[in-house]
Amino acid sequence: MDFLALFVIYVCLVLAGVALVCFCAGSERRVPARGSSCVTQVFSFIVPTRLQRATQRVLHRLFHTRNGLFAGLHVALEAAVYGEYTWEVFGYCQELEFNTGFLLLPYLLLAVNTGAFVLCALTNPGTITESNQELYLRVYAHDGVMFRKGVMCCTCHMEKPARSKHCSVCNCCVHRFDHHCVWVNNCIGAFNMRYFLIYLFTLTAMAADIAIITVAFLIQVVLLSNLMYGSYVDEQGQEHEVEIPFLIQHLFLIFPRIVFMLGFVIVLSLVLGAYCCFTLYLALTNQTSNEWYKWRRYECPHCRAQQPHDKHTAYRNAYSRGVWINIKEIIKPPTVSERKKKT
Repeated sequence: MDFLALFVIYVCLVLAGVALVCFCAGSERRVPARGSSCVTQVFSFIVPTRLQRATQRVLHRLFHTRNGLFAGLHVALEAAVYGEYTWEVFGYCQELEFNTGFLLLPYLLLAVNTGAFVLCALTNPGTITESNQELYLRVYAHDGVMFRKGVMCCTCHMEKPARSKHCSVCNCCVHRFDHHCVWVNNCIGAFNMRYFLIYLFTLTAMAADIAIITVAFLIQVVLLSNLMYGSYVDEQGQEHEVEIPFLIQHLFLIFPRIVFMLGFVIVLSLVLGAYCCFTLYLALTNQTSNEWYKWRRYECPHCRAQQPHDKHTAYRNAYSRGVWINIKEIIKPPTVSERKKKT
């Protein structure tokens, strides 16, 4: 069926785009050297050298230098989805007498999400400088495994506080570094992590809510038109009962923009939902994405085999102090004075 093939291609392109962003945005620290070298060798035989260099420059510019392209893309995608929702879905649902509060909920989520997006993008995540380095060195104790005392940042030429990391995109060390988010064009650190969580959860809720409303509208259209009880004649002249593939194609012919928007927000809500669960797990256990990755690398059998035998140490998360305190630490990041009171 032509429509289903087109729709599958569309969904695959959306997933490929999401995978490309995730891959390139974190390729510096997440892709194993062996895997990346294999991919490079394969592409070197297929893609011309000049095109490879041009592609590398473009990808470096997009993912490894600070720019507002993805923040602008984020705003454009939100505008496109909400434009379609307002222009068609909202009006049709009002005609079908849907609950007004139910229809207005996406706009409330949009307002909260926009506020969190701006705060996350503009808030200093915890940039470490020569003037505040001594303060950050006393906030967290070095665990002796992932964070060792006296380790210097080779770029900033300063001692690295525990739980900090140098961001190559922003070219600075960040306190309690989580990751660099291209969508807000800023690092996620100690002082904007709470805004990032609000931004992420509201974005997921927005996509899921619009998907639920759109599905409810299409189901209502099908029920009112009695399409499920009808039949159709194929190209060979044979009569068939209406099935789901035919129903989807029929709805696409009537509401093409709505169906395409629905496919996008469903994929988005699934991807973001999975990432929300992962981020919530990190928050509840007082870990960052950087620490989780370093722990996985540290526990890797191949990596442990390369370490001296006398340095094999079982890693234990020294920063988790219980679910409630972990959440409180994200809402209100600890200072030096608070740490002294606890000790």
